[in-house]
Amino acid sequence: MSALVTAVARSPSHTLRKPLEPAITLLAGLGVEGDAHMGVTVKHQSRVARDPAQPNLRQVHLIHAELHDELEAAGFVVGPGEMGENITTRGLDLLALPAGARLRLGAEAVVEVTGLRNPCAQLDRIQPGLMGATLERATDGSLIRKAGIMGVVVAGGEVRPGDPIRVELPAEPYRPLAPV
Repeated sequence: MSALVTAVARSPSHTLRKPLEPAITLLAGLGVEGDAHMGVTVKHQSRVARDPAQPNLRQVHLIHAELHDELEAAGFVVGPGEMGENITTRGLDLLALPAGARLRLGAEAVVEVTGLRNPCAQLDRIQPGLMGATLERATDGSLIRKAGIMGVVVAGGEVRPGDPIRVELPAEPYRPLAPV
């Protein structure tokens, strides 16, 4: 199966759930037009409180639809946009991408992967236990964060459900994703 966008969402206010849209516009260097997290500097409230001048490495949040499938099998009911993501994908192992990978979304938009989303306790407000369901331990004891990835927009454009996703890997050696 080819990688594709299955849903797009945005919210003008700082809400966890983002309403689905027929299309979103990505703006280079800023993020999702009309989304509360759009901007050159960080917009996530907890990060703004620490240092409002830090660069916004979390302009776009992507989650793989396969996570929704996994959560559903575990008894959770979570759909696209409900965990705060702007773009839901299918057919692409987002968590296996290295930092610096570029995702070409549709005809023009390009998002550069900056790191992992660190699941937060807000997820438990959607459904109790949801945060824990997005975390697991690897065999070596390290924490696996499954709540998607974050990126910055390097080329703007419209993104809509059904758009293909093409991956461009950075030069080796690859840097593994870490929370941003």
